Formats: sequence, structure tokens, C-alpha cells
Amino acid sequence: VWLVLTGLLIGALGRLVLPGRQNIGLLTTALIGIAASLLGGVLGDIFNAGWIIRFLVAVALAAIGVTLVRERGRASV
Repeated sequence: VWLVLTGLLIGALGRLVLPGRQNIGLLTTALIGIAASLLGGVLGDIFNAGWIIRFLVAVALAAIGVTLVRERGRASV
């Protein structure tokens, strides 16, 4: 449950930092946020970074993930 809530938060923040409207669903946002949170944590462990750096990296990765999903959706339409 904690992983899903963290994923929703990270995914939502990733969407917030991007300009404009992103037409992706809540489940997709959560999955992107979970993946970004896990990857940000792993990268933070590798580079021995503090929690704030891990958080910022996770949000940045979520923004990248949302952008990639959004662009993939536009290309298929």
C-alpha cells in the first residue's frame, strides 16, 4: 500500500512539473511514479545521496516517464 501511495505522489508531482495537460490515467500515473520512485531510490543508494536528492530524482524521472507516455500516445493517434 505504501508503494502505491508513494507512486501516486511521485507520479502526480512529475505531472505537475510539466506544462500543459497530460492525458494519461491514474493507474498509468501511479505505475510511472512507482517505477520512478524505485529507480530514484536505487540511484540514490548507488551515489550515496540523501533523501531529498532521491526525492528530486524520482520526481524528475516521473516527469520524464509521463512525457514519454504522453508522446507515445500522441504518436499512435
